[in-house]
Amino acid sequence: MAGNNALKEVTTSRPLFLTIYATVIVGILVSSFYVFSAVFSGSNSVSSPWFSSLSPSDDVVRASSPSFNDASNSSHEVVIGSASNLPSRPKKAPLSPIWKAPPPGSEMPPLETFRLTKELVQQRVKDNVIIVTFGNFAFMDFILTWVKHLSDMGVENFLVGAMDTKLVEALYWKGVPVFDMGSHMSTIDVGWGTPTFHKMGREKVILIDSVLPFGFELLMCDTDMVWLKNPLPYLARFPEADVLTSTDQVSPTVVDDRLDDWKLAGAAYNIGIFHWRPTAPSMKLAREWKELLLSDEKIWDQNGFNDLVRRQLGPPVDEDSGLVYAYDGNLKLGLLPASIFCSGHTYFVQASYQQLKLEPYAVHTTFQYAGTDGKRHRLREAMVFYDPPEYYDAQGGFLTFKPSIPKNLMLEGAHNVDSHFALVNYQMKQIHTALAIASLLGRTLVMPPLWCRLDRLWFGHPGVLPGTLTRQPFVCPLDHVFEIHLMLKDLPEEEYGPGINIREYSLFDNPAMSQQVKDSWLDVHLCVQGSKGCEVSNGTTQAGILKLPKRSTEETFKTIFSSFKDKKVIQFSSMQEAFLGFTDKKREEKFRKRVKIYPGIWCCVENKTPGHIYYDMYWDEKPGWKAIPPQTPEEDHPPF
Repeated sequence: MAGNNALKEVTTSRPLFLTIYATVIVGILVSSFYVFSAVFSGSNSVSSPWFSSLSPSDDVVRASSPSFNDASNSSHEVVIGSASNLPSRPKKAPLSPIWKAPPPGSEMPPLETFRLTKELVQQRVKDNVIIVTFGNFAFMDFILTWVKHLSDMGVENFLVGAMDTKLVEALYWKGVPVFDMGSHMSTIDVGWGTPTFHKMGREKVILIDSVLPFGFELLMCDTDMVWLKNPLPYLARFPEADVLTSTDQVSPTVVDDRLDDWKLAGAAYNIGIFHWRPTAPSMKLAREWKELLLSDEKIWDQNGFNDLVRRQLGPPVDEDSGLVYAYDGNLKLGLLPASIFCSGHTYFVQASYQQLKLEPYAVHTTFQYAGTDGKRHRLREAMVFYDPPEYYDAQGGFLTFKPSIPKNLMLEGAHNVDSHFALVNYQMKQIHTALAIASLLGRTLVMPPLWCRLDRLWFGHPGVLPGTLTRQPFVCPLDHVFEIHLMLKDLPEEEYGPGINIREYSLFDNPAMSQQVKDSWLDVHLCVQGSKGCEVSNGTTQAGILKLPKRSTEETFKTIFSSFKDKKVIQFSSMQEAFLGFTDKKREEKFRKRVKIYPGIWCCVENKTPGHIYYDMYWDEKPGWKAIPPQTPEEDHPPF
């Protein structure tokens, strides 16, 4: 009975119940709509006077509100989207592609178009980072190499500063992003240490001081360095750093990819590669650095940087990052590890990255000789320099040979001046013969790898620098022994005979070398006159090998090799006793005059002034020749 009464009550009150039920449901749906709209819509319309009061740049609002987590009632940072009644922030257009040249028939824009402005830099910025190098037209091939390495690894947020109008135009027509530095410098190679060189250094500092206020991170590089791996992820590992700089450190302070230990790194900080964040301490440093250099033209830019940064060094920023407080005590400084942000010594001499099983990010051609030509040749030896296709298909073809070195010269006995010169002189004699044959046949000589027992520096040392990873013996850069800039110099033919072009020892291993050239190959095996099959003939064996008697004359060479002018490459099995010499005495004299200037010096004997020793192409013609420094001022000159 009670149940029936209850049922009756529900039945009689049903209209009221349904009305209330419907109202609740509608309320829930409406509330849910607003909640889900606020949560899931980053850009949908939000009609609220509070949201409308935000400026277009107010993307982050700090609101004190109860936490949804009962365990906390702290303030939260709430990220919101743009309100519908605010102008939407335009998305940054993708970077224009590198190497996309202007359309044919277009005109060169006015020079003012390339003036450095925040807007111009903004066009190339990605993740708030811009990478910059600069130079004049003389370094065009270095700049293109720098650009190609970055673009090949997918890094395109960079700009090239042009110090002369010729470079502005050249890069523009190649589709390389460029700006005019307004320097109006000469278009020729200015040379290290010259007044113009120092002016270039000041331009770098002025450039840094100009770009940092734009608010972008700046990775500043010299043009004589090459990127081997994208450095940006590495630099991003140290977001607290104001400045990250490379160094001239030659002995490792770490054996992995951490920052170098600032307490152990006593070498100069090298400004060929350094990364700046647009912070107050870094901008203060840039400004004071600029003012220092402009106040005294005798101060070298790198020395000025080191003096300022080392004004205070320490304490460490923390226990783990490797950063240190420097300069004014507020600047956070990090030292890029020299084993992977390599100098010319840690890369070309020590190959530290190989021994430590690390991947290098960069190589900077420091610690080298023979000027710009020496830098270029080192990068070519490492197969990281980009040359046009004709470089790999020289007019007249190539000449190469397999060097022969006895084991005892390489591996036996102590590593000292005598054993070093014995090893180098043995190789130099073979190179001398190869240069003569290359001159005779009009071919480009591919230099062999050159083995050394001792390092070369600017000061006295025990053979290799203590604490370094230099192995003995090691394949040394060609500029350790030869004056490459003189080998490549256009000398008057009437005085020095025909020019002899050279290439680096790694030429045929370079991926840029065409298979067509390598397929046009002739192997020449030296043999003893009168032995079986050894006769003067231009016929080859079934294996395609030409047998050539040792000590052949100029006439023999001309007779035999005139039949092989179409061969791109001629490789000799050895150069020992391969050529008897020029028949024409005048040509012989000119050749001797040319190659006498090719060798350089080794430096230096410890505690001896002078301590350098001259290499001599004709050491074997001088009985009693010894590897000793000049004994008198009159003896202190090259052997020619």
